[in-house]
Amino acid sequence: MSQIIRIAIDAMGGDYAPVEVVKGAVDAVKEHDNIKVILVGDSDGIKDELSRHEYKKEQIEVVHTTEVISCNEGPVEAIRRKKDSSLVVALKMVKDGKADAAISAGSTGAVLVGGQVITGKIRGIKRAPLATVIPTMKGVSLLIDCGANVDARSEHLVQFAQMGSIYMERVVGVKNPKVSLVNIGEEEAKGNALVKEVFPMLKELDTINFAGNIEPREIFDGETDVVLCEAFVGNVILKLAEGLSSTLIHAIKDGIMSSTRGKIGGLLIKPALKDVLKMFDASEYGGAPLLGLNGLVVKMHGNSKAKEVRVAIGQCIAFMEQGINDKIREQLGKK
Repeated sequence: MSQIIRIAIDAMGGDYAPVEVVKGAVDAVKEHDNIKVILVGDSDGIKDELSRHEYKKEQIEVVHTTEVISCNEGPVEAIRRKKDSSLVVALKMVKDGKADAAISAGSTGAVLVGGQVITGKIRGIKRAPLATVIPTMKGVSLLIDCGANVDARSEHLVQFAQMGSIYMERVVGVKNPKVSLVNIGEEEAKGNALVKEVFPMLKELDTINFAGNIEPREIFDGETDVVLCEAFVGNVILKLAEGLSSTLIHAIKDGIMSSTRGKIGGLLIKPALKDVLKMFDASEYGGAPLLGLNGLVVKMHGNSKAKEVRVAIGQCIAFMEQGINDKIREQLGKK
């Protein structure tokens, strides 16, 4: 058996915790024999859910905590005050070397603050970006930063580009991934002060395959592998894409069901339509890693269910097996 990868999960974070978190953890240990999942939270509730499943007992551990950080709390104050919360304890386990990774579907702000303050950044990393895989017509791309640093500077984006390129090559398996900078036009002279400043810096960087600017309407064509931007733009892109895909799916379903002809046609295209809809199913892609930390922190959607939990655990396994942090330290870290 290969080295055991230890993954701490905030079992109380998210809309469906702890039920779906526990189910996802059980599904993951059935699929992987080289992991140990540590479920952090109210032990009575977690153990009650575990009792409903069959699994290898040695692969799942429960760590009891007495507090939970809610989404309506200020993240900095919550992290400082709630030392015995499921999120803080999970992150501290990564810091102390008791876990290799932490996963949470809880408060995004608390995960971002806690990841950087508790787990800590790799020496030399200026900011830790949040990166998420998004579907495209040719597979997937990595959107970075999608929510962590809304006031990023040019030197931060340079590091985001390098970390995103490492992640796509090592975890997703894209050779020499293309990196493109989100802008309002393809020309180098276009854009705000930030993108104008960072463009020549990226062009001179020999550690990435810089493909120039990309307009938002071209992102989902799949012509680039790493979609680079600061977090305000990235989060708008992500939420607009999620809302638009949901609207289109509902519109297609309503159109099919609106007439007898539509229902007959729907039956004929159902297999192909299922494949298309699967592309836009967030549960297929797991969570978003916070890159550049000492250890790994993965943020899942608040409405994540068992499938997302299982996939996020798989992300952690790939991250650790591919030595992503070692590669980041080698390329960007300071001795």
